[in-house]
Amino acid sequence: MPSSPLDAPRNDYPFGTMGTAMVTPFTAEGEVDYAQAAALAGRLVDDGCDSLVVTGTTGETSTLSDAENLGMFRAVREAVGGRAKVIAGSTTNDTRHSIALTRAAAELGVDGILVTAPYYNKPSQAGVRAHVEAIASCTDLPVMIYDIPGRAGIEITSETLIRLADHPNVVALKDAKSDYQSTTRVLASTDLHVYSGDDGLTLPLMAAGAVGVISVTAHVATRQYRELVDAMHAGDLPRARRLHFELDPIQRAVMSHLQGAVTAKAILHWQGVLPNAVVRLPLVEATEAELAPVRADLAEAGWDL
Repeated sequence: MPSSPLDAPRNDYPFGTMGTAMVTPFTAEGEVDYAQAAALAGRLVDDGCDSLVVTGTTGETSTLSDAENLGMFRAVREAVGGRAKVIAGSTTNDTRHSIALTRAAAELGVDGILVTAPYYNKPSQAGVRAHVEAIASCTDLPVMIYDIPGRAGIEITSETLIRLADHPNVVALKDAKSDYQSTTRVLASTDLHVYSGDDGLTLPLMAAGAVGVISVTAHVATRQYRELVDAMHAGDLPRARRLHFELDPIQRAVMSHLQGAVTAKAILHWQGVLPNAVVRLPLVEATEAELAPVRADLAEAGWDL
C-alpha cells in the first residue's frame, strides 16, 4: 500500500490543499469580465485558497470560446501566479481539441491541467484511458483527473483510475463520484493526491486520506473551508467536525437547489463581490422564487443577505 499523501510536507502537494472551482464573471452584456475575474481570484487567494480551477464546469467552459478560455487563464495567472496554483480547465470531450487548448494554456504559464471525463460521447473505459493519456502526454504539466459521472454521463472506474495513476504526469484526482468505497480503493491503491469534488464530503474523504477539496461553495465561505482543511491536516477532528456542521447549510444553499454557477454568482452578487449574477445560455439567472430556499439555507447558517 502506498504511503498516504497526507504524510507529505505541505509544499509537496502539487495543487495545494484547498481550491475553488471559479465562476467566470460576465459583464451585463454577457462578455467575459477579465478584470472581475482577476479581482475574484485575488480575493479567493487572500482568504485562503492555494489553488484555483479556471474555466472548469462552474466556469461555464462549454459556452466559452478558446480565446475566452485562454483569456481567463491569462487573467488569473497574472492576478495570483506565484501565490496559488492555477489549474486550467482546458479539456472537453474532443481529445484533439483538448490537446491544442492544453498546449496553449501551458504556454501561458498555468500550473496544471484539469482533465474532465469525456462527456456525451460515452466512450468505453479504454477510450477514457486513451483520452486522458493522450492529453497528459502532450504536456509536462501535472494533471488532475476530474471524475464526475453526474455531468459526464459516465464514471471513470476505480480500475481505470488505478491504471492512469501509472502515467508520470497524472498526479491528482478531483472526485465527485459520491462513491466512498470506490474512492477508498483509489486512495488505498495509488499515490494520487485526491481532492473532494463534493463539498459536503470534504471531511469524510480527508479522513480516508484525501488531501483537500476543490469547492464551489468556497466562493462564498473561503475561510471556513480553509479552517476545515487545516483542522483535518492537524488531526483536530472535533474542530473539523464543528466546521463541517457549520458549513452544511451553506453547502446546501449553493449546491442543492440550482446549478452551482447560477447560485454561486447570485450569492457573490448579494455579498457585493460581483456586480451582477449574469450567466450564459443555456443557463439563466434564477428567479426570486427559485432563490427563496437558498436564502432560507443561508439564514439557517446565520447569514442575512
